[in-house]
Amino acid sequence: MDQALSDQLLQWYDRHARVMPWRVSPADRAEGLRPDPYRIWLSEVMLQQTTVAAVKDYFHRFTARWPTVTALAQAEDADVMGEWAGLGYYARARNLLKCARAVVADHGGRFPDTRSGLLTLPGIGPYTASAIAAIAHDEAATVVDGNVERVMARMFCVETPLPAAKPDLTAMAESLTPAQRPGDYAQGVMDLGATICTPRNPACGICPWSHACKARALGVQSNLPRKTPKADKPTRQGTLWLGHRPDALLLERRPDKGLLGGMLGFPGDGWDGAGGPMPAQADWQRLGEVRHTFTHFHLILQVMTAELFTSPERGEWVGRADFRPSDLPTVMRKAFDLARDSLGG
Repeated sequence: MDQALSDQLLQWYDRHARVMPWRVSPADRAEGLRPDPYRIWLSEVMLQQTTVAAVKDYFHRFTARWPTVTALAQAEDADVMGEWAGLGYYARARNLLKCARAVVADHGGRFPDTRSGLLTLPGIGPYTASAIAAIAHDEAATVVDGNVERVMARMFCVETPLPAAKPDLTAMAESLTPAQRPGDYAQGVMDLGATICTPRNPACGICPWSHACKARALGVQSNLPRKTPKADKPTRQGTLWLGHRPDALLLERRPDKGLLGGMLGFPGDGWDGAGGPMPAQADWQRLGEVRHTFTHFHLILQVMTAELFTSPERGEWVGRADFRPSDLPTVMRKAFDLARDSLGG
């Protein structure tokens, strides 16, 4: 481990650390204030494949409504899924509840304070366990996200494309992780990648590691890390039926497993491997289509509406006074927005 490099990064982080609602600043940490493992865990789960800007408001709402892991463990599933709506990757919300309940049931409401202990919890993988162990407990665990991979690829001029380069980049990151202040160091490397060693036009002139960066010395920093080209995403098509009556809308809770699992939505025709036939015979009118992109495919949905006068074969009526569009996942909210003026009530 190059102590000089880690010291230089920590000095930079002490001056330039980003302000985050879940983060304890270097100055406060030096005064003895410890990060809350619950807030670190919650933020790390939310930040998986999601930007800081998108997460902040969700984090504030979650911690205001459920300020402790015990409070979250006692929450109703539907309430948590509703608050998560729009953030995407909904398996994270289901795992959030499983993990919170395991912490309360098996650990007395306290997160384990080691990486190995954290790995025993549902929904916590190697990255999240390392992040909590380092940031909340100052264990010298190596934290590697996309920002850190980019920094390491440039520092060591790694030409192997991602994802094949991941093991090597992790080993390089580990070689720089210090025994002292590993939590601040982990956040410092992530901040460096997010604010200076950016994907395009890295600000090498103000980087604390520019003197040691092999890619910069060769003038290839903007070309790294290399990535194996991804296959084109296929396009799926389907239908959503937005049934209504004067006092209610027809909705259904999606299966716990699978796409948008556990979320509230409108009956659909199986574009996602679930769904089924139209919920009722009615004078369905096509309003138009909505488009949405998931991780592995593009989606085009035809949106149909009808006032229903008979009992539906699928779904359940939700009173208009109890319905919150914000509880819908993004693709369902797009359909609701398209149909809003046609739903009456």
